[in-house]
Order: sequence, then C-alpha cells, then structure tokens
Amino acid sequence: VHYFHSLDDVPLLLTRYKGGTKGPVILAHGLGVSSKIFTIDTIETNLAEYLVAHGYDVWLLDFRVSIDMPSSFSESTADDVANLDYPAAVAKVKKETGAATVQMLVHCFGSTTFFMSMLAGLQGVRSIVCSQIANDVIAVPMTQGKAALHLPNFLQKMGIPSLTAYVDTHANWKDKLFDEALKFYPVQFKEHCNDPVCHRITFLYSLLYEHAQLNAATHSALHEMFGVANIAALEHLSLLVRTKHLVDAAGKEVYMNHLDRLALPICFVHGAENQCFLPISTELTYNALRAANGSSLYSRHVIPGYGHIDCIYGANAARDVYPYMLDHLEATRP
Repeated sequence: VHYFHSLDDVPLLLTRYKGGTKGPVILAHGLGVSSKIFTIDTIETNLAEYLVAHGYDVWLLDFRVSIDMPSSFSESTADDVANLDYPAAVAKVKKETGAATVQMLVHCFGSTTFFMSMLAGLQGVRSIVCSQIANDVIAVPMTQGKAALHLPNFLQKMGIPSLTAYVDTHANWKDKLFDEALKFYPVQFKEHCNDPVCHRITFLYSLLYEHAQLNAATHSALHEMFGVANIAALEHLSLLVRTKHLVDAAGKEVYMNHLDRLALPICFVHGAENQCFLPISTELTYNALRAANGSSLYSRHVIPGYGHIDCIYGANAARDVYPYMLDHLEATRP
C-alpha cells in the first residue's frame, strides 16, 4: 500500500499487486466507487487477479473521488483529477518501479478524467486500455434530460454537497420515501429488481450493467462497492453530457484541440448494451483519433450482451472481456 499526495496535497492511495515484471499497469475506477471494483471477490476471477496471473505489476489507484478516501466528501471536478491526481500517480509509480513509462487501464469517470489529463499534456504513458468512455460523451435520452435540467447544479445551490448510492437500513423517512419512489424509475422490464441500492445507482448514473451478467453474490454486494459522489463532479459530468465532449468545469474548450497528444496505442472496450454511455461515444473518439493520428495505433471492441461496469466485474468478464484488455497490454509492453 502506497500513500501519496496529489499536486494540491490531497491524500491518495495506490495498492500494488506485483504479479511479475510486465507493466507496470495502473487501473483507475469510476465515480461513486473505488478500486474495489477490480478486486471484488464475488466472481471467480477479478481483473486484478487476472492481470497478476499473467505476470503484471498491477497498481490500483484510488483518486480523490474514491469512496474509500475522505476526499470523496469534498467537492471536486474532473479537472482536479485530470490535472492534479493523475500526474502525481504516474510519477509515483514510475519512481517506485524505476519504469520509464506506465500502461493504463481506465474505466468510466476514471477514463474521462484520464483522457483529459493526456490531452492536457500528461507524459510517461506508453499505452491505454479505455473502458466505456473517452473524449466523446453520448448518453441515453433519460440522462440527457436530467443533464438539460441541470439537476446537480440545482442540488448544489440547495446546499446538498453529495449524493450516495448507499442505503441505510435505519434511514430517516425522507430517504425511505426517496427509495420507494425510485422503484418506479423507468428501466427495461428485464432489468427490474427489488434492491434499493440498485435503484439509486440507476438514478444517479443510468443503468450500469445488464443484470444477466451479474451473479447473485455481486448484485447483493453492490452496497459495498457504491457510495458517495460529490455534486461538483456530477455537475461536471452533466456538463459533458450536454456538450457531448470533453470540456473543463467552466465549459471551456481546453482539451479537444490536442488530439495529437493521444498518438499512442489505445484499445477501446465498450459494452454493446451500455445504457450509461452509448457505444457511439467511443466510436466517435476512435474515428477522430484515427483521422488525426493514423489508424495503426487504435483498436476497438464492442462486447455483445454487456453494459457498462459489468465489463469489469461481470460473472464471465474474465472469459468475455478481459482477454481484449490483456491482448493490448501484451502487444504494447516493453
């Protein structure tokens, strides 16, 4: 376990699983979760175990919005993660390993912020595996509607600093009423369930997984993996949904004019049934990067039957998804 600080002195965490000399590879989680999504023990082989078994020096990053870090309760934007957390994390891993460069495997908000970091000039990265989202942000109509209403900004002005997917069995009547109302939140019939945590996750982020891809133990453990998300980060994410591409928290175009900084090997992995960020999101990024930097650097895989985070901890992800990630890491290691 390696404790370190961001460039603005926020405590962060890297957890190392040294399976061998390949890599080093840094894994970054999404919003409202932590690096536990890579080490979940309810599936036969999680992503950290898979990479360790193939000889990789695996570093799990918990950046400032990780629910395992005290900073998750403080307001922060995607720009903060991009400009202050990632440079410190990459520098820390390079220092500890002596490696000249690192490989990255980034998911959801961790991917969005990492691509911001690269477009802002981050150095020392050799290759990237991108899960679900990168430069372009195309959401389902329900999410677009919530973004158009500026819901996070409204909550922020009401003095609500964060939202959580965690459900307390001893909650007050307001929380219980909220959970009862969420039972009627519109989802496909096949995705209905009776878990209030699952309902909150869908309300906050849209449907994050195909229920068919989660085993019962994983679905029952959702409360261990999901928690608080600060309103400033949610509002920035909402802004990205409205603009449909990366901008800073003020809406300024500071990222998308630097596609040349992504002239390195990148593998895009996207669930075909993703109801959080539609597959066209990475398709647009993939095509734009090929046009800007040539086609040889990029690959993209759309996984049938998978949604968003089930590509990380689906019951059969080790069979259906991880091999695409591994192939790219193998092809781009020293």
